Amino acid sequence: MKANILIIDDESAIREMVCLSLKQNGFGCLEAADAHKAEMRIKESSPDLILLDWMMPGMSGLDLVRRLRRQDETRDIPIIMLTAKVEEDDVIRGLSQGADDYITKPFSTRELIARIHALLRRTVTGAVVEVIRYKDLEMDLKAHRVLSKGRLVEIGPTEYKLLRFLMENPNQVFSRQQVLNNVWGATAYVEERTVDVHIRRLRKILEATGDEHYVQTVRGAGYRFS
Repeated sequence: MKANILIIDDESAIREMVCLSLKQNGFGCLEAADAHKAEMRIKESSPDLILLDWMMPGMSGLDLVRRLRRQDETRDIPIIMLTAKVEEDDVIRGLSQGADDYITKPFSTRELIARIHALLRRTVTGAVVEVIRYKDLEMDLKAHRVLSKGRLVEIGPTEYKLLRFLMENPNQVFSRQQVLNNVWGATAYVEERTVDVHIRRLRKILEATGDEHYVQTVRGAGYRFS
């Protein structure tokens, strides 16, 4: 069954170009010119992945990411931001607010398709019944939720996968590249600094329950859960 991709961009030429490439590569394509139309499309069609422009009339792409990540129905949909913003601070903002990947314009459609494949591979999960526990922290993999001292922890999809990898391998030190390979996939087009962004975001999430100290930086080596 082919995956349906929603492209949200106010430029019709970009939507047409991306849709043509998606269809040539076996994907279904949905379109929306702004955030309001996008939300209607999402409710109607439940896309498997979203390609989202940052700068749009009305609600910005970044604001839409925040809205989608707050809603149970849409919080786990993979999102790739497409934008002309190229500064490092912009990349960090986009990833920190819940985007899973970030591509700057102008972009290669071949690279875009490769990133879509990589992101879809790492977000496909099966039904599992295992529960991972580490002291007061618990991951219910079947329910796809995190608990601390019995309280639900609000966590985004990338931080969830990152925490799962670390909790499954406690007390082991992993370099940024090892984290990328295991969480994002060895073929993903993601920079190593992306790991730092999501580690900071994960710690911020765990601060609310006093569990941030489990995610440790090992100077000159990488990260560990201990």
